[in-house]
Amino acid sequence: MNQDGAKRWVAVVGNPNAGKSTLFNALTGLRQRVGNYPGVTVEKRTGTAFTLHGDALELIDLPGMYSLSPRSPDEKIAWQVLHGESKGVPRPDAVLCVVDASNLERNLFLVTQVMELGLPVLVALNMVDMAEAKGIHLRPQELSQKLGVPFIPTQAHRGKGLVELRAALGQGLHRPGPRQWAMPPPLAAAVGQIAAAWRESLPAEVTAEGKALELLAGSNVGPGGARKLAAGWRERFRKEAYDWSAAVIHARYEYVRNVLGSTGVLGGARIATWTDRIDSIVLHPVAGWGVLAGMMMTLFISIFSIASYPMEWIDAGFSWTGLFLEQRMPAGVLRELLVNGVVAGVGGVVIFLPQILILFFFLGLLEDSGYLARAAFLLDRVMHRVGLSGKSFIPLLSSYACAIPGIMATRTVEDPKDRLTTILIAPLMSCSARIPVYTTLIAAAIPAALVPIWGKAAAFLGLYILGTGTAFLLAWFFRKKMLGGGSPPLILELPPYRRPAIRSVALRMWERAIIFLKRAGTVILALSILLWFVSSFPVRSDDPTEKLAGSYAGQLGHLLEPIIRPLGFDWRIGIGLVGSLAAREVFVSTMSIVYHVGGEEAGLVAAMQGARWPNGESIYTPLTCLSLLVFYVYALQCLSTVAVAKRETGGWGWPAFMMLYMTGLAYGAAWLVQIVGRALGFS
Repeated sequence: MNQDGAKRWVAVVGNPNAGKSTLFNALTGLRQRVGNYPGVTVEKRTGTAFTLHGDALELIDLPGMYSLSPRSPDEKIAWQVLHGESKGVPRPDAVLCVVDASNLERNLFLVTQVMELGLPVLVALNMVDMAEAKGIHLRPQELSQKLGVPFIPTQAHRGKGLVELRAALGQGLHRPGPRQWAMPPPLAAAVGQIAAAWRESLPAEVTAEGKALELLAGSNVGPGGARKLAAGWRERFRKEAYDWSAAVIHARYEYVRNVLGSTGVLGGARIATWTDRIDSIVLHPVAGWGVLAGMMMTLFISIFSIASYPMEWIDAGFSWTGLFLEQRMPAGVLRELLVNGVVAGVGGVVIFLPQILILFFFLGLLEDSGYLARAAFLLDRVMHRVGLSGKSFIPLLSSYACAIPGIMATRTVEDPKDRLTTILIAPLMSCSARIPVYTTLIAAAIPAALVPIWGKAAAFLGLYILGTGTAFLLAWFFRKKMLGGGSPPLILELPPYRRPAIRSVALRMWERAIIFLKRAGTVILALSILLWFVSSFPVRSDDPTEKLAGSYAGQLGHLLEPIIRPLGFDWRIGIGLVGSLAAREVFVSTMSIVYHVGGEEAGLVAAMQGARWPNGESIYTPLTCLSLLVFYVYALQCLSTVAVAKRETGGWGWPAFMMLYMTGLAYGAAWLVQIVGRALGFS
């Protein structure tokens, strides 16, 4: 707590790949909250940590950045929070800088900037084991004395140094002393004049020189006289061809190198590490692609094999619940609502939770281990050929989990055309919401007795490849034919391989499980009740099939059937397509309600395989299942994604274009599957 009893806020900052988020997770545990900054869709993560004396601290996990010169929207958000200019977020009382101990020269550059904010600073010297493996001799005490801020050695993924961090945060930190790096004479004269014009109106703890540098960089916050002086000096430097910003960067790095040299933090002889040995394989132009394909295949096999056991338990639980309600409740509308609406609808989606958690478990392992940066390196050449920047990789990768955070992550892409192109193709990445649809339709199309697990996994992988490949083709068209221009080269740091922090991975899985279950308990529950109602009323027959056909949902499905019949879809599938506009996974719960199965995957698959056209022919033939799978690979069946795209692009024009082109692509591709399949003799 502060002296006035208010809660203390600590901003957590650091370079990308410095282990900042891992340390944040270790300090806060399950006491985390995820939201958005007011007015923008940049994710804000806050959490509660405790000092050794039990005092609560609110930690703010800021986006990773290399400097306090914001170039992208997420870096701008970090700058605003640190300066107290972010709405709804108080200015931090202190800053926890997380630095990669194996790359101190680059990481300490940011620390020197943070020290000029006028806030108390604590430095977590993270990943010390990696530094020692490289032959780097760390001197935390000497570094603390030289820079004037405390350095605490940590290994976030193993929990080492957390006690010392909590103790330091609880003892109260001091503000850094005056600037120690030597400013070049021309720049010193300019900064001195600007600072003098502003110093009297600034609080004592704020560095006037730091504010002067911000004004030189173009900030419009400050007294009119100081802003006018800054504009004059910028013009003078321009005429003299003096690159003052490069001079600042050079001076800071010179200071950092002197500190590291004088404290004895020197790298020894270059040692061939495990990272070098592994990279010789995973970055190989041929073997690297084999490793990537092998990892993806392992993921999909796990989704079908390992997840089958907990899915059976969930299946049995919902089956028992439905049977219990049927036996204990009198027949009537309420029992039908609970059994055929709530249990069937919610159970039909919740059963796929294990598969979604396996997906996030694998993604967490790959991210924490450092492999995802290598995957970006491999894909960079492909992305440049289609006109995208390598920075689009992370947003597209995030879209495999969900297109919404993927589109939000495009704020790290600096080029506006690259960012728009990435937004337009992000929904083509097969998100986790498609997993229930893919699993159900693959099971309906491929009998388990005929094809082993790896065959279904290969089909799963094929769907992901289809969506990704099409996304790259469309990116080429959008970027080079519609929008024009080229892409900047990718400058990518490859972090050392690390043992994944299982605790951190588990926390992310927990977050996703809570989000998924909240969605199942709110949106999907509400839609399931609505779907049950429109599929049960008006009551015109006691026969289940005729009752459904005469219901409001059945009438809508029959209205759509002439449009979707060329794709091999009947009116019941049409009901599912409309329902899944809210969320793709709702297709499965809709089908569970339509076919009156109590949330059991096996029961739904059997019902779909037994569904017939009026002439007695099977509806869900392998060809129709493939057509429906292709439709869901391409269709934008998620209105939440459209809403986020509208917010990110600033209007309805591009989201409307996205909806139209993806719907047309889905319809055309599904129709083509039917035409080609029938021409080849399939049915």
